[in-house]
Amino acid sequence: VAVGQCGNQVGCRFWDLALREHAAVNKKGIYDEALSSFFRNVDTRNGGDGRDISKGKICSLKARALLIDMEEGVVNEILQGPLRDVFDSKQLITDVSGSGNNWAVGHKLYGYQYRENIVEKLRKTAEHCDCLQCFFIIHSMGGGTGSGLGTFVLNLLEDEFPEVYRFVTSVYPSGEDDVITSPYNSVLAMKELNEHADCVLPIENESLFDIVNKIQQMVNSGKLGSIVKQNSLVTSSASSTKTVQEKPFDAMNNIIANLLLNLTSSARFEGSLNMDLNEISMNLVPFPRLHYLVSSLTPLYTLADVNVPARRLDQMFSDAFSRDHQLIQADPKRSLYLACALLVRGNVQISDLRRNIERLKPSMNFVSWNQEGWKTGLCSVPPVGHSHSLLALANNTCVKPTFMELKDRFMRLYKKKAHLHHYLHIDGMEQSCFSEAISSLSDLIEEYNELDAIKSGPGIDPARLKIAV
Repeated sequence: VAVGQCGNQVGCRFWDLALREHAAVNKKGIYDEALSSFFRNVDTRNGGDGRDISKGKICSLKARALLIDMEEGVVNEILQGPLRDVFDSKQLITDVSGSGNNWAVGHKLYGYQYRENIVEKLRKTAEHCDCLQCFFIIHSMGGGTGSGLGTFVLNLLEDEFPEVYRFVTSVYPSGEDDVITSPYNSVLAMKELNEHADCVLPIENESLFDIVNKIQQMVNSGKLGSIVKQNSLVTSSASSTKTVQEKPFDAMNNIIANLLLNLTSSARFEGSLNMDLNEISMNLVPFPRLHYLVSSLTPLYTLADVNVPARRLDQMFSDAFSRDHQLIQADPKRSLYLACALLVRGNVQISDLRRNIERLKPSMNFVSWNQEGWKTGLCSVPPVGHSHSLLALANNTCVKPTFMELKDRFMRLYKKKAHLHHYLHIDGMEQSCFSEAISSLSDLIEEYNELDAIKSGPGIDPARLKIAV
């Protein structure tokens, strides 16, 4: 479920790359199990709804997705682009006026206005699944539709499908964000994420920006030769739509799309150690509210050029735990690990995994009651143009500074009551919504503080029961 401008742009990159990944493996155009996990095969020849075809040749692939935006721009662009046939009109919900960077408009106004329409489309899409595994929501925190309507959809999913896990990929604004109300929107959205998400992958614009800049520098410095590899999916969408000029966010959105590709690879392809998506939530979230995972992706820079030798496998594992490869600016090595997952793709043996975990473990500070808190997945199909790749997900107290900084930016506005009237004139939006949201965020920070106190204190674990309540 992609919500808002950012969500739909990232979603568009994800579906584009997913199709390319399947095309690279599935040369005969047969609708197989790998494809069926994220796409339906529909016979559209007789017009109308078209029936699902479960095996044989691919007729018309339809993404198992719902695209929601209160402005038409991005969705219309997708519908005019190369992916137009992958989404049908029954999977789209758009309006014309946008949410004006206002969480209350997205959540309270459009949420209630579109509630039935969203529920109906979610149910229709879910009914086409043989085995509904989980929901992914992609949205941003700083704007109005992504933060407001995105978290409204999250609540709807909990009401309508209480048993199904909800994964959220949330893009957090940078400190220099041009949306003045983004701290309000982000903190109001955080309260909903705290209460209704099973797993959140926070991604910071600043980190993406840094990664893209580093790749650009490496390409421009000439150290790597000057040709950018055509199918280097992380940095460039050049090979899919040559005519379209790349937009400034494309490279950043590609990184998030690659995170989602790696995260879902086990659901889409065979592997010697397959990982069910729900196992991530089961194994990485010991306390229901502390469900924010730091993600890091490798290889990143090696993609910038064809002349770079494939890095040794061990180097890839080291990279995954270096700050340059994280999609959030944080320092996990100095903080406390609650759990960690490694999702590896390509020709990698379980013994390689074990060796690297043993090698890296001494430098990582794991909580006393989960010293063996590693979850691993091996998928045999690597990303296009690579021999292997690795996604590391860490549940670590290092996300706390991100939340503290968000709280500070919120308080700077809130103390002056700046821009509050834009929110309070929306029906159902009270000032208490703001005070509840900031206290929810403060409680979350406090829970991380309690865990951090264990790290520096004695080995016993006094606060655990209190947190688990």
